[in-house]
Amino acid sequence: MTEWFHPAITLILGGLLLPLFRGQSLKAMSLILPALVIYQVSQLTPGTYGQLDFAGISLVMFKVDKLALVFGWVFAIMSFIGNLYSLHLEKPGQRVAAFLYMGSAFGVVFAGDWFTLLVSWEVMAFASAYLIFAAQGDPAIRAGFRYLMIHVAGGVLLLGGIVLHGIDSGSYLFGPLQTGPDMSPQGNLAYTLIMVSFMLNAAVPPLNAWLTDAYPEATVTGAVFLSAFTTKTAVYVLIRTYPGAEVLVWFGVMMALYGVVFAVLENDCRRLLGYHIVSQVGYMVAGVGIGTELALNGTASHAFSHILYKGLLFMGAGAVIHMTGRRKLTELGGLYRTMPWTVALYMIGAFAISAFPFFSGFVSKSMVIAAAAGDHSATAALLLTVASSGTFLHTGLKLPYYMFFGKDCGLRPKEPPLNMLLAMGIAAVFCVGIGVFPGYLYDLLPYPVDFEPYTAVHITESLGILMFTLLAFVLFLKYLDPENTISLDTDWLYRRGARLFMWFAHRPVLAWEQMVITLGDGLGLRTVHRLSKESMRADTHMVDAAVNGVARLSLATGGLLRRLQTGIVSHYGLAMVVGLMVMGGFYLLVQGGVL
Repeated sequence: MTEWFHPAITLILGGLLLPLFRGQSLKAMSLILPALVIYQVSQLTPGTYGQLDFAGISLVMFKVDKLALVFGWVFAIMSFIGNLYSLHLEKPGQRVAAFLYMGSAFGVVFAGDWFTLLVSWEVMAFASAYLIFAAQGDPAIRAGFRYLMIHVAGGVLLLGGIVLHGIDSGSYLFGPLQTGPDMSPQGNLAYTLIMVSFMLNAAVPPLNAWLTDAYPEATVTGAVFLSAFTTKTAVYVLIRTYPGAEVLVWFGVMMALYGVVFAVLENDCRRLLGYHIVSQVGYMVAGVGIGTELALNGTASHAFSHILYKGLLFMGAGAVIHMTGRRKLTELGGLYRTMPWTVALYMIGAFAISAFPFFSGFVSKSMVIAAAAGDHSATAALLLTVASSGTFLHTGLKLPYYMFFGKDCGLRPKEPPLNMLLAMGIAAVFCVGIGVFPGYLYDLLPYPVDFEPYTAVHITESLGILMFTLLAFVLFLKYLDPENTISLDTDWLYRRGARLFMWFAHRPVLAWEQMVITLGDGLGLRTVHRLSKESMRADTHMVDAAVNGVARLSLATGGLLRRLQTGIVSHYGLAMVVGLMVMGGFYLLVQGGVL
């Protein structure tokens, strides 16, 4: 039965029922449901389920294969970890949104047709937006609104591409897309629209600013879910639809470098981590573009690892925000004294994202770089390696130094609630376990794995790069001091564009409207008023006069007839005789030719 019972149903229906529970029962259900999903995923076997025809379109709402199972497994694990991390929440609102968000992510992963994917895609956008709005406050509301606008725009592009693809191909089954001179114009346009939509969700520059704009404003627990699902579902659909699209190689390389460069400028701890989401997803996008089996395996494995270590990093930063109320590096420091467990668990995530040997990032990120080098993309491989050193510089050194060590900020917060530490601990176990025993992850991958991460050359090269980065950090530490400033990203363009649009709407357009109204009042209304007065005069002196004249004639005639009605028979006889005489005389005159 679990082979066809969709995990999305468990999460979505379960999430909608959560408001019926209170207290400990609510917390219990928040863990039981994702645990049930883990069991469901463990029982899934490759196949196609939930097929139906609707309006002549074949829908496949549940399709399972090895690639879907890779993402299904890590989404299920992260669903449990995220809900454990948020177990202290008393109100069900955020939990309901998170369950809808997680469930729709499963809907995307197991979608077998474009329309099932589209519906799940849009539910993800709206449910995840609530996790930003729930933080309340003007910055969160504004960021959530911008986030929603961007993702709705992406959904419109996706819908347009799906419709064009269906018209061109006659099929709405979800699968690889093609482009080229042999394709029809609408087929090529569909290819482009869908790619842009997926790239938007993957935060590919210049379509990336929504991520670093919105994620720092989300709730402490909401940001953990956001870090796990939106960009990784985008990576999943890119693997499905655009394997081997070479343009993605260079977009991915640009992402990897873009994220680490902008992280230099950041003072907000979660915004800094957001830029490293952009950077790490860049490795995955590049792997999709390379398109070989090794590259696609690397993309899937790195997505798996990234969800766990990035979730751990956001949980560590969130624990600091939860306990101190501060998130800027210039306002933090010296917290290691009272939050040692948080520091230790955060550093495990930092070592994992930095690809230290025996941590998860080492066995996944290196697969993508090796695929780039093996595919004769030496430049891409070199640039991805450089980006990796930047990741260690900012996430592994700069952020923990200024947040936990560095200048003492004077705060003495306690460790976060036990459920937060347990969630971080589980994620940390996976970060280390995957690094030490990569075979378990490799067995899940969609293609046979012919890659050995632990070679002397690879370990030596990696440690050399990491130690060189550490040396550079020590030497240039004073130049890395965060500043209490706000960095500008590509969101400046659409923020300015939105302001320009609103100015245009409120100034020129409104002025034109007022002018039209004024002219209408000055000319149109006066003309209409004059015509109405003339019409009233004509109505009074002509129409009413005629009606009144007819009425007076009728009244006079009626009075005359009334007087003739005497009721005396002799009068009626005389009238008849006179009438006959008049009629006879008239007849004689006619016969005589007089008339």
